[in-house]
Amino acid sequence: MQPLAQSDPLQPVPGGRGVERSEGWVSLLRERLGDAHQVVNASTSGDTTAGGLSRLPEALERTRPDIVLLELGGNDGLRGLSLEQMKSNLAQMIEQSRAAGARVGLLGIRIPPNYGQAYTEAFRAIYPELAQRYEIPLVPFLLEGVALNDELMQSDGIHPNAEGQPIILDNVWPVLQGLLQTPDSATAQRAGS
Repeated sequence: MQPLAQSDPLQPVPGGRGVERSEGWVSLLRERLGDAHQVVNASTSGDTTAGGLSRLPEALERTRPDIVLLELGGNDGLRGLSLEQMKSNLAQMIEQSRAAGARVGLLGIRIPPNYGQAYTEAFRAIYPELAQRYEIPLVPFLLEGVALNDELMQSDGIHPNAEGQPIILDNVWPVLQGLLQTPDSATAQRAGS
Protein backbone atom coordinates (compact mmCIF):
# COMPACT_ATOMS: atom_id res chain seq x y z
CA MET A 1 0.00 0.00 0.00
CA GLN A 2 1.35 3.38 -0.96
CA PRO A 3 -0.05 6.30 1.03
CA LEU A 4 -1.11 9.41 -0.80
CA ALA A 5 -1.28 12.50 1.34
CA GLN A 6 -3.81 15.02 0.15
CA SER A 7 -4.42 18.46 1.52
CA ASP A 8 -7.73 19.96 0.56
CA PRO A 9 -9.54 22.59 2.63
CA LEU A 10 -12.72 22.42 0.56
CA GLN A 11 -12.97 18.68 1.13
CA PRO A 12 -12.30 18.35 4.86
CA VAL A 13 -12.08 15.08 6.73
CA PRO A 14 -15.85 14.80 7.44
CA GLY A 15 -16.52 14.92 3.70
CA GLY A 16 -16.81 18.56 2.72
CA ARG A 17 -19.16 21.35 3.58
CA GLY A 18 -22.63 20.09 2.79
CA VAL A 19 -21.33 16.85 1.25
CA GLU A 20 -21.48 13.45 2.91
CA ARG A 21 -18.02 11.96 3.42
CA SER A 22 -18.84 9.03 1.15
CA GLU A 23 -19.86 11.42 -1.68
CA GLY A 24 -16.72 13.60 -1.65
CA TRP A 25 -14.08 13.35 -4.35
CA VAL A 26 -11.50 12.00 -1.90
CA SER A 27 -13.79 9.07 -1.06
CA LEU A 28 -14.46 8.58 -4.74
CA LEU A 29 -10.69 8.53 -5.28
CA ARG A 30 -10.33 5.82 -2.63
CA GLU A 31 -12.95 3.77 -4.47
CA ARG A 32 -11.26 4.28 -7.84
CA LEU A 33 -7.84 3.28 -6.51
CA GLY A 34 -9.12 0.28 -4.60
CA ASP A 35 -6.83 -1.55 -2.21
CA ALA A 36 -3.64 -0.78 -4.14
CA HIS A 37 -3.17 2.60 -2.45
CA GLN A 38 -4.02 4.24 0.83
CA VAL A 39 -5.45 7.77 0.59
CA VAL A 40 -4.86 10.05 3.57
CA ASN A 41 -6.83 13.28 3.73
CA ALA A 42 -4.73 15.63 5.89
CA SER A 43 -7.00 18.62 5.42
CA THR A 44 -8.72 20.93 7.85
CA SER A 45 -11.84 22.79 6.84
CA GLY A 46 -11.28 26.50 6.29
CA ASP A 47 -7.49 26.18 6.43
CA THR A 48 -5.06 28.62 4.85
CA THR A 49 -1.63 27.89 3.40
CA ALA A 50 -0.08 29.05 6.69
CA GLY A 51 -2.13 26.48 8.59
CA GLY A 52 -1.28 23.77 6.07
CA LEU A 53 2.41 24.63 6.28
CA SER A 54 2.36 24.42 10.07
CA ARG A 55 0.69 20.98 10.00
CA LEU A 56 2.62 19.46 7.09
CA PRO A 57 5.80 18.25 8.85
CA GLU A 58 3.82 16.13 11.31
CA ALA A 59 1.59 14.78 8.52
CA LEU A 60 4.62 13.84 6.42
CA GLU A 61 6.26 12.14 9.38
CA ARG A 62 3.08 10.27 10.33
CA THR A 63 2.02 9.10 6.84
CA ARG A 64 5.30 8.95 4.87
CA PRO A 65 3.47 9.47 1.56
CA ASP A 66 4.74 8.58 -1.87
CA ILE A 67 2.54 11.30 -3.40
CA VAL A 68 1.28 14.59 -1.99
CA LEU A 69 -1.53 16.49 -3.67
CA LEU A 70 -1.49 20.11 -2.50
CA GLU A 71 -4.75 22.01 -2.79
CA LEU A 72 -4.57 25.05 -0.60
CA GLY A 73 -4.89 28.76 -1.14
CA GLY A 74 -8.58 29.27 -1.69
CA ASN A 75 -9.11 30.46 1.85
CA ASP A 76 -6.06 32.75 1.62
CA GLY A 77 -7.65 34.39 -1.40
CA LEU A 78 -11.13 34.62 0.08
CA ARG A 79 -9.65 36.35 3.12
CA GLY A 80 -7.57 38.72 1.00
CA LEU A 81 -4.31 37.52 2.56
CA SER A 82 -0.85 38.28 1.18
CA LEU A 83 -0.30 36.49 -2.10
CA GLU A 84 3.47 36.57 -1.64
CA GLN A 85 3.07 34.76 1.67
CA MET A 86 0.66 32.30 0.08
CA LYS A 87 3.16 31.55 -2.67
CA SER A 88 5.98 31.18 -0.14
CA ASN A 89 3.89 28.81 1.99
CA LEU A 90 3.02 26.64 -1.01
CA ALA A 91 6.66 26.61 -2.14
CA GLN A 92 7.78 25.49 1.31
CA MET A 93 5.16 22.71 1.29
CA ILE A 94 6.38 21.50 -2.09
CA GLU A 95 9.98 21.53 -0.86
CA GLN A 96 9.15 19.76 2.41
CA SER A 97 7.11 17.10 0.59
CA ARG A 98 9.95 16.46 -1.82
CA ALA A 99 12.49 16.36 1.01
CA ALA A 100 10.32 13.65 2.60
CA GLY A 101 10.60 11.64 -0.63
CA ALA A 102 7.14 12.36 -2.02
CA ARG A 103 6.19 13.23 -5.57
CA VAL A 104 4.00 16.35 -5.60
CA GLY A 105 0.98 17.44 -7.62
CA LEU A 106 -0.46 20.93 -7.32
CA LEU A 107 -4.22 21.47 -7.50
CA GLY A 108 -5.03 25.05 -8.45
CA ILE A 109 -8.03 26.98 -7.32
CA ARG A 110 -9.48 30.35 -8.33
CA ILE A 111 -11.27 33.06 -6.46
CA PRO A 112 -14.30 35.10 -7.54
CA PRO A 113 -13.58 38.22 -9.64
CA ASN A 114 -15.06 40.56 -7.03
CA TYR A 115 -11.63 40.72 -5.32
CA GLY A 116 -10.42 42.99 -8.09
CA GLN A 117 -8.70 42.17 -11.35
CA ALA A 118 -5.12 42.66 -10.12
CA TYR A 119 -5.54 40.47 -7.02
CA THR A 120 -7.56 37.81 -8.86
CA GLU A 121 -5.03 37.54 -11.72
CA ALA A 122 -2.06 37.50 -9.34
CA PHE A 123 -3.76 34.77 -7.30
CA ARG A 124 -4.46 32.68 -10.38
CA ALA A 125 -0.86 33.00 -11.61
CA ILE A 126 0.65 31.50 -8.43
CA TYR A 127 -0.21 27.90 -9.30
CA PRO A 128 1.31 27.73 -12.80
CA GLU A 129 4.36 29.71 -11.58
CA LEU A 130 5.03 27.18 -8.83
CA ALA A 131 4.33 24.21 -11.09
CA GLN A 132 6.84 25.53 -13.61
CA ARG A 133 9.45 26.45 -10.99
CA TYR A 134 9.35 23.02 -9.36
CA GLU A 135 8.52 21.08 -12.54
CA ILE A 136 5.51 19.42 -10.97
CA PRO A 137 2.17 18.52 -12.55
CA LEU A 138 -0.66 20.98 -12.17
CA VAL A 139 -4.43 20.85 -12.25
CA PRO A 140 -4.95 24.49 -13.29
CA PHE A 141 -8.43 24.74 -11.75
CA LEU A 142 -9.74 22.00 -9.49
CA LEU A 143 -13.35 23.09 -10.02
CA GLU A 144 -13.18 23.25 -13.83
CA GLY A 145 -16.60 22.36 -15.21
CA VAL A 146 -18.14 22.70 -11.75
CA ALA A 147 -17.68 26.25 -10.43
CA LEU A 148 -19.89 28.07 -12.92
CA ASN A 149 -22.64 25.45 -12.96
CA ASP A 150 -25.29 26.27 -10.34
CA GLU A 151 -26.51 22.68 -10.45
CA LEU A 152 -23.08 21.47 -9.25
CA MET A 153 -22.51 24.11 -6.59
CA GLN A 154 -23.95 24.62 -3.13
CA SER A 155 -26.04 27.71 -2.43
CA ASP A 156 -22.95 29.58 -1.12
CA GLY A 157 -21.56 29.58 -4.67
CA ILE A 158 -18.14 28.55 -3.35
CA HIS A 159 -18.36 24.87 -2.46
CA PRO A 160 -19.30 22.10 -4.89
CA ASN A 161 -22.21 19.80 -4.06
CA ALA A 162 -22.25 16.00 -4.25
CA GLU A 163 -23.05 16.03 -7.99
CA GLY A 164 -19.88 18.04 -8.66
CA GLN A 165 -17.56 15.66 -6.82
CA PRO A 166 -17.08 13.07 -9.62
CA ILE A 167 -16.12 15.90 -12.00
CA ILE A 168 -13.54 17.16 -9.51
CA LEU A 169 -12.07 13.66 -9.32
CA ASP A 170 -11.96 13.53 -13.12
CA ASN A 171 -10.06 16.85 -13.07
CA VAL A 172 -7.48 15.45 -10.63
CA TRP A 173 -7.20 11.98 -12.13
CA PRO A 174 -4.81 12.66 -15.07
CA VAL A 175 -2.29 14.36 -12.77
CA LEU A 176 -2.56 11.65 -10.14
CA GLN A 177 -2.34 8.91 -12.75
CA GLY A 178 0.90 10.44 -14.04
CA LEU A 179 2.31 10.61 -10.51
CA LEU A 180 1.35 7.00 -9.86
CA GLN A 181 3.21 5.94 -13.01
CA THR A 182 6.36 7.89 -12.08
CA PRO A 183 8.73 5.68 -10.11
CA ASP A 184 9.96 7.07 -6.82
CA SER A 185 13.68 7.61 -6.36
CA ALA A 186 14.13 4.36 -4.39
CA THR A 187 12.45 2.35 -7.18
CA ALA A 188 14.54 4.15 -9.81
CA GLN A 189 17.74 3.43 -7.88
CA ARG A 190 16.86 -0.27 -7.56
CA ALA A 191 16.10 -0.47 -11.28
CA GLY A 192 19.44 1.17 -12.12
CA SER A 193 21.53 -1.20 -10.01
